Amino acid sequence: MYPPGRPEAVDHGIAWPVPAPGEVWTVGAVILDRDGRAFAQKRSADRRLFPSTWDIVGGHVEPGETLLRALAREIREETGWRLRRVARLLGTTTWTGDDGGGLRHEADCLVQVDGDLDHPALEWAKHSAYDWFGPGDLHRLKENRGPGEFLIHDLISGVLRGRPGGG
Repeated sequence: MYPPGRPEAVDHGIAWPVPAPGEVWTVGAVILDRDGRAFAQKRSADRRLFPSTWDIVGGHVEPGETLLRALAREIREETGWRLRRVARLLGTTTWTGDDGGGLRHEADCLVQVDGDLDHPALEWAKHSAYDWFGPGDLHRLKENRGPGEFLIHDLISGVLRGRPGGG
């Protein structure tokens, strides 16, 4: 479970989706550094879901967990950073993974974190690399993805271009 501490700030006007019973939800965090670049990590080649692709920080919402708690937990588990603020709900998507796990709903947020952004504590068993992506690096987010599978690229591209909702 995510350790207790001071509550995260959530900007006014953010309306969290309410998962319906039986729905599978995931959360994702777009994290920017002081230079306005977005963080992404490369999934290991042996991952069932989206192997060897770039991804934002996030993961599945556990039973009984709110989207906000899941977001905070995933950020801590995948980077060692602490969620400080949810600045914007970028949107929700529905997708089916390549792992046979069925339909998933995802809520993605633009967040601010506390921690050493130069030294994330990656889960090296799950990720093989990380990097910070600016406008000139976005093409790399399409690596190992087929046409029409550019969710992460499009999400980060939208945030970097300042489009509402990221897209």
